[in-house]
Amino acid sequence: MPSPDAKQTTVPQLELLPNLDWENYELLDSGNGKKLERYGPYTFERPEHQAVWRPALPEKAWRTADAVYEPSGGESGGDWRFKRRLNTPWQMNYKGLKFLAHTSGSRHMGVFPEQAVHWDWMEALIKQALVREPERPLNVLNLFGYTGLATLAAARAGCRLTHVDASKKAIAQARRNQALSGLEERPIRWLVDDAFKFVQREVRRGNQYQAIILDPPKFGRGPKGQIWELFESLPHLLDGCRQLLDQRTLFVVITAYAIRASALTVYYALDEMLAGREGRLCAGELALVESSASRLLSTAIYARWAAPIA
Repeated sequence: MPSPDAKQTTVPQLELLPNLDWENYELLDSGNGKKLERYGPYTFERPEHQAVWRPALPEKAWRTADAVYEPSGGESGGDWRFKRRLNTPWQMNYKGLKFLAHTSGSRHMGVFPEQAVHWDWMEALIKQALVREPERPLNVLNLFGYTGLATLAAARAGCRLTHVDASKKAIAQARRNQALSGLEERPIRWLVDDAFKFVQREVRRGNQYQAIILDPPKFGRGPKGQIWELFESLPHLLDGCRQLLDQRTLFVVITAYAIRASALTVYYALDEMLAGREGRLCAGELALVESSASRLLSTAIYARWAAPIA
């Protein structure tokens, strides 16, 4: 039995966040290190190392996939094997947000469906804040913004966005998604830049934001070859982000796909970044729900903080 003077440990309550609201996307089945998914009109088979169980659907269902991604042996390299011709890119939508999906040189499809739970959460927080204070300035920074779905969800809710990504191709697609969604008039700055360098410059300029979205890769390179490595680089980036937040921060969310990381990793990193601020911090895993056997497939870890609702 611990002594009365022993320090009490607060154990974080980790949460699973499955998304149940998709119509254009479906995780049909998973197993044997693979997943079978529907993106709009097409079905794909892709590697999924976490699916260590057996598939629930028969093999003939997997053979109907329109394309199969075959890894080359490296962590992210490989090639698509197409069983029929696809009209790529094709349009999809989520609750009125319209965007393009596609196959590419990587296994990615232009959208991460599991992150839709964050889009819904951000939209609700922004709308609530603006109902309480319609004239309140809400500037949101999205780092590693990819093809812009989180940016568009936040912009649709009524705030100003600064979207940063090192890929010109991703930014170009994000702007196409903006047009498809009818949000061309929304105040969004699209910047091709290295996230860490951009944050450093913003700190020097004295600029501040009321919310920050971070979706850092495990490993990456900036436009000028700057190396990003999650475990080494994230603490420095969060220190800069802390300086960019004003005293009335609305929310911060981090999503990470690092294989070796625990949800506790991003929980305590965000807890340290926001020390002294009153709000709710939670962390856990994002998950997709199978149609075949209703199993939850964990895809990413997250931590997010929101200011208390007045």
